[in-house]
Amino acid sequence: MSQTSTATVSHRLDFLKDEIQRLKDDHLYQELRPFDGMQGAEIQMEGRPILNFSSNNYLGLTNHPKLMAAAKQAIDEYGVGAGAVRTIIGTMRIHNELEEKLARFKHCEATLVLQSGFTANMAAIPPIVGEGDVIISDELNHASIIDAVRLSRGAAKDIFPHSNMSALESVLKKHKNARRKLIVTDGVFSMDGDIAKLPEIVALAEKHNAIVMVDDAHGSGVLGDHGRGTVDHFGLHGRVDIVVGTMSKALGTMGGYVASTQAMRDIMINKARPILFSTPHPPSVVASCIAAVELLESDDSLMKKLWYNTRYFKAGMKSIGLPIESETPLCPVIVGTSEKAQKLSQRLFEEGIYGRAIVYPTVAADRARVRIIINATHTQAHLDRCIETFEKIGKELDLLHR
Repeated sequence: MSQTSTATVSHRLDFLKDEIQRLKDDHLYQELRPFDGMQGAEIQMEGRPILNFSSNNYLGLTNHPKLMAAAKQAIDEYGVGAGAVRTIIGTMRIHNELEEKLARFKHCEATLVLQSGFTANMAAIPPIVGEGDVIISDELNHASIIDAVRLSRGAAKDIFPHSNMSALESVLKKHKNARRKLIVTDGVFSMDGDIAKLPEIVALAEKHNAIVMVDDAHGSGVLGDHGRGTVDHFGLHGRVDIVVGTMSKALGTMGGYVASTQAMRDIMINKARPILFSTPHPPSVVASCIAAVELLESDDSLMKKLWYNTRYFKAGMKSIGLPIESETPLCPVIVGTSEKAQKLSQRLFEEGIYGRAIVYPTVAADRARVRIIINATHTQAHLDRCIETFEKIGKELDLLHR
């Protein structure tokens, strides 16, 4: 391309600069901040050590020796890629092995693995609803659910206020004549760290003959026996129809999966666009996922450490006047405005703590926050330093409630 044509293209995209400036003026602008080395509780960023309190690596499995060894061995045995979409010639035996292992782990008939948790929702929802159906979604569901619902052509959509069961029943009654009713909810809500009222949702679904789907991205590896998730946490196996999970958070690798019936797996293989039009995981990633599931099945010590750390951190934050209103290791420190959240995040970073600001549109404009995520690999010294730093900055920014 000539210099003249390059300049022309740049000129046509100049409107983006104005949009970027608006984001900066509104304290909504985010930059990518790379770090060196492996993901962990301690990282190197901008040439200095930082304590990492923003990672979804709940159990510290991203650099676990068993997962790393499995990935290396799979490269030697299978190569580095699948080579095609799964429905053509991209399904290796190792892909099926992972899905069979996940099905046993999740106590369901069958699973299907996708490239991410985001694409798992894209694969699960559109193929099973259409004209005459309705999708009923919690207002705080993850963006991937929202986008999957939008892609479900022909189906009606309705939203109920967050975890409001009387409102959910009203919506179900409103759509009593729908051909099919699909209730979709997060298992653990990623911004506030609360757990869905799954027993009540299931009871209403059974009363009104609705399908229940749970996105358990932040529940997988965190809740339930050996990390089996929110459904297991509430003892609801066999009563929740579809569970979406992820392997890129507590399992330390990447990808998503849909756990349900064999018929659900079969329909997705034939109709889900992420399966039909995108290449699956490379074998090294599949092998590390298998190792992660095997580790969860055999040892829950990391989960126990995660929950010990979570209780310790919340008690410490409460003692300094910053109580955390969550039920899980997701610990939002809600400060209100985007400007204040960005300032808090920056001051934490200056003090050696990485806690990312979460602002609109990820959360409501008046509910900006710094979201702290506790990991099993945090030591008591890490947690103490984080609490002490919050106390110091909290005094500066007038955040403490005593």
